[in-house]
Amino acid sequence: MSELPIESVDNTDEEGSELYEHIRIVVDKGQSPERIDTFLTNHIQNISRNRVQNAAKAGNILVNDKVVKQNYKVRPCDVISVVFSYPPNETDIVPQEIPLNIVYEDADVIVINKQAGLVVHPGHGNFEGTLLHGLAYYFEQTKQPVENRFGYLVHRIDKDTTGLMIVAKNETAQAILAHQFFEHSIHRRYYALVWGDFNEDEGTIEGNIGRSANDRRKMAVYPNGDHGKEAITHWKVLERFGYVTLNEYRLETGRTHQIRVHSQYIGHPLFNDAMYGGDIILKGTTFSKYKQFIDNCFKIMPRHALHAKELGFVHPTTGKPMMFVSELPDDMTAVLEKWRNYLKARNLFEN
Repeated sequence: MSELPIESVDNTDEEGSELYEHIRIVVDKGQSPERIDTFLTNHIQNISRNRVQNAAKAGNILVNDKVVKQNYKVRPCDVISVVFSYPPNETDIVPQEIPLNIVYEDADVIVINKQAGLVVHPGHGNFEGTLLHGLAYYFEQTKQPVENRFGYLVHRIDKDTTGLMIVAKNETAQAILAHQFFEHSIHRRYYALVWGDFNEDEGTIEGNIGRSANDRRKMAVYPNGDHGKEAITHWKVLERFGYVTLNEYRLETGRTHQIRVHSQYIGHPLFNDAMYGGDIILKGTTFSKYKQFIDNCFKIMPRHALHAKELGFVHPTTGKPMMFVSELPDDMTAVLEKWRNYLKARNLFEN
């Protein structure tokens, strides 16, 4: 058997570490018939039979581009493609009481409307006080029969991004949802306030996204495709304020900081996005009152103006389409209202 390099699949929307691993194997010419669950368990390091079986149940194991069941017999020269979701590290999570806005919950999934400032999972500089710590406390208090203490992540959104995200309650649900993210069949809509006006009403941004060579905390666009991974973002104007614009964004891929870095790439960084240059006055007048107005907006919303407004998926057990919509948070609503009032006042002055 010859094994090709393992390809990590970045399905992270906003955060940087991967949640899924994509493995491709070309079976050796001398391979004797063997069940694929046994074959994968024996040929992939640190993979349990249970994880392989969950991947099979989710339709995450393909042979020669066709989904197979766990009892499929591997044949010589078969090309096997499998997606595994990463298991959680329970030693990193201690239950902590953290406010959670739960908008839907059943035996398999929990949908949360995340507030600004809440990190999703432990990582560098954030070893406690995360969403997973809060879920561990919630599940402990409600005595829910979850397979681990805090659920299974299937995607993430940034610390300062608000809005909807889903967490699986068992590994089977995680594997099925992982397949939907891998296929880009998850419905996601974001609202963002960005600098500048647009000549068109809608459009598409394309350009590979990878780590910045100058700052490893940031991402960068590589339009020639020589670095990074393919990224496609569709945008649509919702409301124009002259110097800033409220847009809707639909993600076709899920790269780290995708909306933020794509917006900067086309010259329209998110309003008050310090990492990507949106925390300074980029459009407007030189009058001191305008600067004071922008400063007041930044104080009302001391974060980038991005909200995960819609989330849709197929339920991992029932097969029923699920759709959730979240209202804009108070800080973003307040800033938009200030811009509406500013635009009215400016129009009155000019007329």
